[in-house]
Amino acid sequence: MSDSSLAPWRSLLAGALHRNRSLVYARYFQLATIAPDGSPTNRTVVFRGFLDPGDRVQIITDARSEKIPQLAADPRAEVCWYFPKTREQFRLTGTIEVVTATTTDAALQKARRQIWHNVSDGARSSFAWPEPGADRADAAAFEVAPLDKTTPLDSFVLLVLSVDRVDRLQLRGEPQARQIFTRGSDEKSGWDTREVNP
Repeated sequence: MSDSSLAPWRSLLAGALHRNRSLVYARYFQLATIAPDGSPTNRTVVFRGFLDPGDRVQIITDARSEKIPQLAADPRAEVCWYFPKTREQFRLTGTIEVVTATTTDAALQKARRQIWHNVSDGARSSFAWPEPGADRADAAAFEVAPLDKTTPLDSFVLLVLSVDRVDRLQLRGEPQARQIFTRGSDEKSGWDTREVNP
């Protein structure tokens, strides 16, 4: 996919990532989902890149985590991402597709395997730890030998956020600047862009 066909917010987000690259935590963002009882839930996750081609955001999680039943009940989600050096906030809203060991889409399975291969040994080992949220296990249960990089554990899940709306706020300047990008009717990009009050 050529850069000209990417969503107009992608270059802005890429610029923020580049200018904040010295801050390891700039790759972390908050992911909000909706629990089956309707209550909001939020946690910090790591950006794992975009699924090519396109603008879908990749995140990883454990199949045994609370996120999985939440997303099964309601796939809507929002990311809130703050970049301290450039003082920019991006809110990405859309729906999440859960890619598990049983997902039949070959392209999504390929992406899942690629991310499994790319994560650190420590990150891979965490998917063999005891069940998240269960009573604390003995320390020995967390001692996991390095795992095969080519075959993801069944507990390893790829989450793919399909973005429908982006709200970008620049906290510099007087007045501050804010743009909203909505998947829509623009023939060139497929996105509508509005400048709005901060």
